[in-house]
Amino acid sequence: MARTRALLTETEREHLRSKNTGPNQYQAVSRIRNRIHEELQTDVEVLRKHHPDLHAELEQVVCNGQE
Repeated sequence: MARTRALLTETEREHLRSKNTGPNQYQAVSRIRNRIHEELQTDVEVLRKHHPDLHAELEQVVCNGQE
């Protein structure tokens, strides 16, 4: 099965890991921030309302660092 991204694309991961801070890294941070404040909040709310088990799994991974 092909891997899918969670929050970051592989390219964004590379930009964030880079020691060179430049426009690519700035743009990656901006895109990620938008996903966190727009898309992620919506997704979490949908999970909370419509699939509490998945919401609990997500919460456990994010808040407790468990997989």
